[in-house]
Amino acid sequence: MKRLLIGVLLACTMLSGCQNKSEEPGIIARVNGKPIYLSQLDYKYDLIHEGGGGFVPSVEQVRAEYGQILGDLIVQELVSQELEQREIPVSDKELKEAEDEVRSDYPDDSFEQILIEEYIDINSWRSQLKYQLAMEKFYRDILRPEIKIDYKEAENYYRTHLSDFYMSAGYNFVMVKGMSEDLVLKGVELYREGLTPPAISAKLRKVSVREIWIRNGQVPAAWKTFVEDLEPGKATPVISQKKEVFCLILKEKKEAALLTPLQAYSTVEKVLLEKKMEEKFEAWLKDKMVSSKIKISKELIPEGQNIVPDVNPDAAAKAE
Repeated sequence: MKRLLIGVLLACTMLSGCQNKSEEPGIIARVNGKPIYLSQLDYKYDLIHEGGGGFVPSVEQVRAEYGQILGDLIVQELVSQELEQREIPVSDKELKEAEDEVRSDYPDDSFEQILIEEYIDINSWRSQLKYQLAMEKFYRDILRPEIKIDYKEAENYYRTHLSDFYMSAGYNFVMVKGMSEDLVLKGVELYREGLTPPAISAKLRKVSVREIWIRNGQVPAAWKTFVEDLEPGKATPVISQKKEVFCLILKEKKEAALLTPLQAYSTVEKVLLEKKMEEKFEAWLKDKMVSSKIKISKELIPEGQNIVPDVNPDAAAKAE
């Protein structure tokens, strides 16, 4: 998919840009007349490099990354336009429900506080959320109904990928990490009360909660005395190692096993479904580019770009 996006983007950018004296400032591309703004690229670029510290990329690197991000935005815009043409766009109600679901993971007004602290513009966030919902809807309502998976195909995949369905023995832990013993214990308490990891992190800003899987024989030596007799559902004492303070909750202990075809079916179906949907999507995108009018700013074309696209530039897009 990444190679296809590069090919699609190059098919447009290698022709000509859209900058002219009459163009509205801040517009760096148009997809069938609809503008894509520099602010959209800035937003996604900042999210990607959040927490990057003092690293200063070169001008060439920034331009290349902006080009890749623009490729994503062009595809997302094409998908959104396809939904509109089919009269099933993402509605305001669907957008609000998705936003409410995200907000529900954050107590009180902590969601707004995080946006402020991370310098995230709420309108940019909503715009990207709407694009995400459009992609999900496109896959679910348009591509998925066209795909069928035959049981013989699933059985053949299982038999030729048996090693993928061998489950190693090991431990599934929930790790609660914080700056102090008191914070870690409070995080464990909130986890047992049923709060989600994002909600715990929002409530206790210096506490993180995540699941980790460790195979038998790979448990760190310093942990062994704490976890060797631990029962599922139980937690270790607070462990201090170097500058880390954490607690481990044993969620599940698994024995080694080979999944039966029936047990593996949902996984096999998911793999085959993803592969077929990706193929369907790429075929749709190639066809869509043929009938689309896309203009891109010359400023985003990486200097010395010599990547050969996967699609024929003459047939991939009509760009100006």
